[in-house]
Amino acid sequence: MSEFGNIQSQVQTQSQVQVQSLSPQQVLEARLLALSTLELEEQVRMELNDNPALDEAGLAPAPDEQDTDPDTDYNENGNQDGEESFRESDSEYDSNSDYDYDDDGWYERPAGTNPIAEIPVSDTVSFYDILNEQLGEQDLDERQMKIARYIIGSIDNDGILDKDLQSISDDLAFYHNLDASVEEIDKVLKVIQEFDPAGIGARNLQECLLIQIRRKPDSEDKALQERVISDMFDEFTHKRIDKIEARLQLSPERMKAVMDELLKLNPRPGSSLGESVGSNRQHIVPDFVVDSYDEDIRFTMNSSNVPELRVSREYSELLENQIKGGNSSQRDAALYIKRKLDSARGFIQAIKQREQTLTRTMQAIINRQRVFFLEGDESKLKPMVLKDIASDTGYDISTISRATSGKYVQTGFGTFPLKFFFTDKVKSTSGEEVSVKEIHRILKELIDSEDPAAPLTDEQLAERLSERGYKVARRTVAKYREQNGIPVGRMRRS
Repeated sequence: MSEFGNIQSQVQTQSQVQVQSLSPQQVLEARLLALSTLELEEQVRMELNDNPALDEAGLAPAPDEQDTDPDTDYNENGNQDGEESFRESDSEYDSNSDYDYDDDGWYERPAGTNPIAEIPVSDTVSFYDILNEQLGEQDLDERQMKIARYIIGSIDNDGILDKDLQSISDDLAFYHNLDASVEEIDKVLKVIQEFDPAGIGARNLQECLLIQIRRKPDSEDKALQERVISDMFDEFTHKRIDKIEARLQLSPERMKAVMDELLKLNPRPGSSLGESVGSNRQHIVPDFVVDSYDEDIRFTMNSSNVPELRVSREYSELLENQIKGGNSSQRDAALYIKRKLDSARGFIQAIKQREQTLTRTMQAIINRQRVFFLEGDESKLKPMVLKDIASDTGYDISTISRATSGKYVQTGFGTFPLKFFFTDKVKSTSGEEVSVKEIHRILKELIDSEDPAAPLTDEQLAERLSERGYKVARRTVAKYREQNGIPVGRMRRS
């Protein structure tokens, strides 16, 4: 070996890394998009109170503001009647002021430049933003991050991962060209299950409760709670307290203390993040109203109680006077006026962008689920995931998630959350793809028609489904049965 054999060389290289960051305007648009109609109405009222440069539009709207009817009907192309399409320029924020201020006074802004408006943005983020924020704090490589992001996107609004790991593996291979084993996915899932609130990412109720128990400090009570959920879950869910008490050999008082602690656990951890669909029992105000006439389907955005906005004429005139006067002693007042005007214009633009995004999203859902909106037959729902609507609209999956979470549509067949229309697919032995909801329907039909004296087991239900052309594993049958609130066979015996 030469005398230079152990010398290590250091080489400096330069590389360009493209980092995408959201402007305050984009953050505002994303935040408003996630709001329901009721929440938007409240947000608009708050903005009207906080920003004097923002006014409710009267009978004669300001000439520089677009006249938009909040209850406009949209046809099957997602356009307003008599309108070809939304203007592409609506998707970019435009401050209508041609002037800025610096230490030398007012100056005319060069054409084509646009400062970022100072828009007040709250800390409110969506369900998936909270999980992705915690994901960003994990030490995962790029491959694991892709798996984790897909898992998070598959978690329902109750915080439960309603998809088995093999299906996730198949989807990653098919949609993302990522060959990930079930073991690799399970390893990433365990990382997500450490997120807050406890129970997020569990695959069923039992796992959800166990995750929460295992977060508690070690104690004899914790060990008892874990044993009840691990070994006596069926007795627990059916409230057979006497059997649990006998197996654990506990006194009635001690048994009551254990049960009291178990009942404090949250079966829907996702609901604590403020975006659970279906678990909220408050009065539902639909965000869309869909009407069908023969083969024609039209929908309306239900925003009649949301005030129409415009920029205050008075404030615009105040700014013009300040610019013309050029009085440097009133610089602070002029800058304050300009900030408020920019904020008002940005807020109005965000409202328009929200309407456009929701309109295109709703139209894409109608296009995919057209038969359901005409007939109201749940069995006719086609398999559809967020990625499908993202592809149809050109929006990002995260945008579609915000646009559909917490939103409802009123139809002639009832009012449904938009998430209702998203469902995985199952392939029949003939190669036909059907919605998981169809499997749910068949299961319910089989159970409703079974002999009460000899109810079908999950294995028998799987066999009956196979006879109808649907190969579904026994464990999957059990999961679907639990999702429909149907007890095991022995509990259905009468």
